[in-house]
Amino acid sequence: MAKSEPKSQSRILFFWNRFKRNRIAVLGVMVVIGYILMAIFAPFTSPHNPNESDLSRRLQPPFFLKGGDWRYPLGCDHLGRDILSRIIYGSRISIFIGVAVVAASAAIGTLFGLLAGYYGGRLDSVVCMVVDILLAFPFLIFAIALMAATGPGLGNIILALTYKGWVPFCRVVRGDTLVAKKIEYVEAARAMGASSWRIMLKEILPNVFTPVLVLATLNVATVIIIEASLSFLGLGVQPPTPVWGSMVNEGREHLLSAWWISTFPGLAILIMVLGVNLFGQGLRDAFDPRLTEEA
Repeated sequence: MAKSEPKSQSRILFFWNRFKRNRIAVLGVMVVIGYILMAIFAPFTSPHNPNESDLSRRLQPPFFLKGGDWRYPLGCDHLGRDILSRIIYGSRISIFIGVAVVAASAAIGTLFGLLAGYYGGRLDSVVCMVVDILLAFPFLIFAIALMAATGPGLGNIILALTYKGWVPFCRVVRGDTLVAKKIEYVEAARAMGASSWRIMLKEILPNVFTPVLVLATLNVATVIIIEASLSFLGLGVQPPTPVWGSMVNEGREHLLSAWWISTFPGLAILIMVLGVNLFGQGLRDAFDPRLTEEA
């Protein structure tokens, strides 16, 4: 054990050194960390109560436009609510849903992928059939149909996105498991009498963890976009809770006269998704075995 720990630490350090050489990926990490800190400390970073309305400030422009006020740097919406405060609190919902959906999807997809790839046979056929059926439906259309059937709400939107979110994880893990179970040390563990669960968890799972981690990171961005789309359609978290997609929808009728109502929440979505994608691509490049061999 004493020798394996330094070796594990050296591998982590090796991948970290490869990752930090990618400046774009590091920028993505900084963006993601910034959003997470903003969400955690929302009560301290937001200048105002996100649901406090004042019709005297209705459609007040940002500070850099005529009639703006530094106390409301991004302006106010049609009810006189501070847009910056609502964006800060809205990050909590988007990040929570993104992490919750991806964590549940990764756990379910990894489990079924391991079982299907390791045991094969009828179980593999059934899992592949279910995966093929779910892949026949576009993710957003599938989520809209489920939300329309179950109704809006935080819990329902997490369930709706998890119903199909596990599919890509299952496909990746199944394919890697089919390869890993034929490797010599897995065959040796089986010959020594190790149980199937021990082989899957101790021998195969560590080998499929890296692609799952990269896929999970990239999928957070996808979930955030779909959640914003559902909220835009009125199928997500309901008012008065500040949600980025709903904020974009609320400013739709004022695009010509008060463009900031929709623009700034839209930019928040754009920057968050871009940061997550840059982070995920950096992880993929750092863990790419072909690049590792070249290094």
